[in-house]
Amino acid sequence: MLELQGASVRYGGFTAVQDITFEVPDGQFVAVVGPTGCGKSSLLNLVAGLLAPAEGSVRTGGRPVTTVNRDCGYMFQSDALLPWKTALDNVLLGPVLRGMPKAEARNLALQWLGRVGLADFQDRYPHQLSGGQRKRVAMAQVLVNRPPILLMDEPFSALDVQTRALMEQELLGLWQEQRATVLFVTHDLEEAIALSDRVLLLTAGPGSHLKGDHTVDLRRPRNVVEARFMPGFSDIYERVWSGLREEVMASYTGRRE
Repeated sequence: MLELQGASVRYGGFTAVQDITFEVPDGQFVAVVGPTGCGKSSLLNLVAGLLAPAEGSVRTGGRPVTTVNRDCGYMFQSDALLPWKTALDNVLLGPVLRGMPKAEARNLALQWLGRVGLADFQDRYPHQLSGGQRKRVAMAQVLVNRPPILLMDEPFSALDVQTRALMEQELLGLWQEQRATVLFVTHDLEEAIALSDRVLLLTAGPGSHLKGDHTVDLRRPRNVVEARFMPGFSDIYERVWSGLREEVMASYTGRRE
């Protein structure tokens, strides 16, 4: 479903990521971790078609990505809700822009607001919603289009611990239903392991490259809060953290081997 082959990203003379190669099969949930500034968001933007690779190639569904990628739904760290539109209008906008009749799009949007627990909040504007509620609207806004690929850039990092756990569990439930291919960027290693099938580890920048590709062989379905107590979780954490710790220190001190 998703393939990067020798992909690099440059901003002028600065190389953000270099020679990145990996594949993600259909329906797999993959987390991406690495120190701050290592180019995790740049990888998502490559897949979304918002950036063109300086070298290498990006393919989704067997097709090269040469423009904005309609296979992708993108959930950002800051929600992309339009402040002058209600929750309902924000969710139905995507289907309408994709050519769906407005009445049909409205019914579909209402269904999705119900699925994320906001059926009674359809007429609220973003400023009238809590942070967790806005994230639920943003999730419905992305998933209503049933994208085969879901890109998520630290979508829950600004939430409190309890709300974050609820949103992570809700995401897993909806993903298991839709089986989209997910690329999930996070700084939280516990979150990465609790959610994903694989964890990709990037080195410190500049010129970040892929340092590790770790399988998360914990059974599904999972309870996100209880995942850390599952047999094997601590072994996976220790294995990934041993590599991540080196890169975090390299980024902090400005040293690269």
